[in-house]
Amino acid sequence: KKLGTPYQAIHLHPNSHAGYYPGAEPIALKILFAPDTGKLLGAQAVGRGGVDKRIDVLATALKGGMTVRDLAELELAYAPPYGSAKDPINLAGMAAQNVLAGDVKTTQWNELTAGAFLLDVRRSDERAKGCIPDSVHIPLDQLRARLTELPRDREIIVHCQSGQRSYYACRILSQRGFRVRNLTGSYRTWQAAQNL
Repeated sequence: KKLGTPYQAIHLHPNSHAGYYPGAEPIALKILFAPDTGKLLGAQAVGRGGVDKRIDVLATALKGGMTVRDLAELELAYAPPYGSAKDPINLAGMAAQNVLAGDVKTTQWNELTAGAFLLDVRRSDERAKGCIPDSVHIPLDQLRARLTELPRDREIIVHCQSGQRSYYACRILSQRGFRVRNLTGSYRTWQAAQNL
């Protein structure tokens, strides 16, 4: 910001390794990239396991001048106790590629404004554990049948638990003429930010 360098941020919360293998823990991952070229500009990660591996890869990518497209295509070690077939680094690159391609627009937790139309597409059991105030709840699997409940004259900010289902919801809604943005990092990022 001080340098006036344009950037885009993506937040995600993938598991440290394959979810079906015991002991998988979420990693809070943030990457910054240039909105025109996709060049990686920075990264942060927090978690119990596997964070050092991801930051080492991202530091190497930064030194090498890589782009988010490069991150999406990296071939990284895979073994269920240590990583998933699609590593968190790959997922971050893919999420950023979706933004660069114009497949989805995003907004950050700190850009939410009073009066914004917030759509929560999580399951009911997830919402029962907490929600963003004043959000409207329509689970993703009910979305297509309940489109008439959504405003066509306002932008809709969609969130789920960590961002993948809200991405799908954004695609569904934008293909039907709604103006939408995905809350990057979704509820997990918003909830963590409330404790700052």
